[in-house]
Amino acid sequence: MAERQGGKRGDAGTKQDAPSEQAGAEKAAVEAAEAKAAEGQEQAAEAAEAPKPKPKRAPRKKKAEDTAAEETGVDKDAAEAEKAKPKPRTRGSRGGRGRTAKEPAAEAEAAKPEKPAPRRKRDEEALTGARPVVRAQAKYVRTSARKARLVCDHIRGKSVDEARAILAFTPRAVARDWSKLLESAVANAEHNHELVGDDLRVLAAFADEGPTLKRFRPRAMGRATRIRKRTSHLTIQLTPKE
Repeated sequence: MAERQGGKRGDAGTKQDAPSEQAGAEKAAVEAAEAKAAEGQEQAAEAAEAPKPKPKRAPRKKKAEDTAAEETGVDKDAAEAEKAKPKPRTRGSRGGRGRTAKEPAAEAEAAKPEKPAPRRKRDEEALTGARPVVRAQAKYVRTSARKARLVCDHIRGKSVDEARAILAFTPRAVARDWSKLLESAVANAEHNHELVGDDLRVLAAFADEGPTLKRFRPRAMGRATRIRKRTSHLTIQLTPKE
């Protein structure tokens, strides 16, 4: 009995220790599937790292210049060479000595005799026929404009001889300044415009206010009052008689 039991136990142990063929085949299949999966992952990583091929460009279209050259029959290089050639300089251009042949109208205009421009004002007046106006001015005269106007109102519109007589007998201090200014205007007419002094009349005479000088006068009980010393600008205009 003991032998039988021992034999049974031994057989049972040998059966458990020996692997079956079916389990080995399953294990090999699993290993093969894992190897395949690892290979696929490696290939995917290599494909991701490798640079993608650039897409092919479409054939380039011809430029507008080439198409224009084909249509007109003018070569681009020839046109650029023509542009690069130095242009002939005109007479008025900077540094140019020659004259272009495309200026017949300009040459004809230049050949016309120009009218001589009057060099002096009196020549201009002689050409136009306008009556000259001679002007003289005295500035910063030590008198008020109001007192000067009281005298110039008498001589406005009078002839030079009459104005001289009026100023000679006017009992005001500013009359002497007006008389000096009148003689200055007559001298200007004779020297600058070649006019005769006795044939002139006073066209305009006026007095404008000039700057006022401020002074102070001491008064009683420590006070002071202002003194205004006024000035004026005198002007006379002469013109020939009608």
